[in-house]
Amino acid sequence: MSTNQRSTSAAGFRVGGGPEKSYFAQQREALIGEIAMSFEQVLANINKLNRSLEAITTVGNEFSSVEALWSQFENVMAKEPEQPAESKGEGEGEDAQAEQHVKSEEAVR
Repeated sequence: MSTNQRSTSAAGFRVGGGPEKSYFAQQREALIGEIAMSFEQVLANINKLNRSLEAITTVGNEFSSVEALWSQFENVMAKEPEQPAESKGEGEGEDAQAEQHVKSEEAVR
C-alpha cells in the first residue's frame, strides 16, 4: 500500500532498534500514507484547475474589445431611423387625428 513502512528484521525488531509495530499501527501508517498521497493528487488537480481557469479568463479578456464593438453596433441598430422634419410633422398630425377618431367612436358606444 504505502512505501513509508520501515523494513523489519526476522527477529521482529525494526532496523532502528525498537520492537515491531502492532498490526493496527502498521495499518494506520499505511492508511495515513494513502491519505497523504490522495491529498497530493487533490492539490495537483486543484492547481491544474486553477491554471485552466486563469487561461479561460485570459482568453475571455481578449474578447472585450470585440464585445464593445458589437455593443456599439447593437446600440446603433436599436435606434429608430430619423424621419425628415416635414414628413414627421405630417405623420404626427395624422396619428393625432386617428386617435381622436377612435376616442370619439368609443364615446359614442
